[in-house]
Amino acid sequence: MTPISILGRECLEQVISYIKPMRFRKALIVTDKMLVENGLINSLLSLLDDSGTFYIIYKDVSPNPTVTQVDLGLKLYCDNGCDFLISFGGGSPHDCAKAIALLSTNTGKIHDYEGYNKSVKPSAPLIAVNTTAGTGSELTRFCVITDEERRTKMTINDWHVTPIIAVNDAALMTGLPPGLTAATGMDALTHGIEAYVSTNATPVTDCKALKAVELVLNNLLAVYKDGHNLEAREMMVYAEYLAGISFNNAGLGYVHAMAHQLGGFYNLPHGVCNALLLPAVMEFNLPVAAHKYADIARMSGIDTRDLSTEASARLVISKINELNQAMGLPTKLTAVKGFNAKDILLLAEHAIADICCLTNPRQGSVEEIEGIFTSII
Repeated sequence: MTPISILGRECLEQVISYIKPMRFRKALIVTDKMLVENGLINSLLSLLDDSGTFYIIYKDVSPNPTVTQVDLGLKLYCDNGCDFLISFGGGSPHDCAKAIALLSTNTGKIHDYEGYNKSVKPSAPLIAVNTTAGTGSELTRFCVITDEERRTKMTINDWHVTPIIAVNDAALMTGLPPGLTAATGMDALTHGIEAYVSTNATPVTDCKALKAVELVLNNLLAVYKDGHNLEAREMMVYAEYLAGISFNNAGLGYVHAMAHQLGGFYNLPHGVCNALLLPAVMEFNLPVAAHKYADIARMSGIDTRDLSTEASARLVISKINELNQAMGLPTKLTAVKGFNAKDILLLAEHAIADICCLTNPRQGSVEEIEGIFTSII
């Protein structure tokens, strides 16, 4: 079926009207402990209870979902006779649910699906209810799972993992802690920028990516400072949604390829890794992407009069650095707990094998990726 998107304040209530005609019997709800313990999930559970929809809750998803968590969730899904899934949360519950849904209808282990369109059968139906404005996972074909043994993140790029319904309700996001708001917002910004400079970009993805970047640059700091600013929250919802559409079609780049390695190796939040790497990768891409970065400068309201294309582009990089600093996000690898400069070669070797590298506008060697990492020590 064609995926459905539900957006707007308090739109969660509409989801039952879509679920009931599908005649599902029992859901596996994939979420995390925090969302259960703080009661945010209760609004969803009340709707399901009132509609007579049965469910089992799987709440053991960590910020970087692992192969083990996918396997445990799959067992719970099968043992309880579930026939659809609901993910409730940010990118981690969504990605874990995608992997469970994929394995519930296809054979093997999740490792078998690393890469591009490896599955044969459609996944079990998945409804993704979003509680952060960042990852875009609620509507995309991407799924990222941490392989604990290799200490790396596997990227599954498969149209079959796309949720059938995506729900983005800004009212569910007003209680987000500032740090999580910052990290997820920088994830959305990175999606927009990488999609805009991607070698697979089109006029359709460009217009969405540019608007997403504009909305993030003009609203993220406001919602970081005041988490109950519902207007800014709603603008961030639209930003992450537009960015999700754009990178789902155009692809990503070196920021994500490198961030997957940092996150997997040091167990760091994905958005924090993106924020740390984004300015450095933009510097690397500058020789081939300055004109597009200059477009971003003009679109986001930066005064570029009488400036060269490169100077305009550098203003965007400076603005992103300033935004990171204003929100207390790390700007150096030395701020990463456990970081060791000796790891850089291994990180670079893993990064260059990541599928996200394929659409980066400037292709580099392992040594050049090492250089990007080294530039932010």
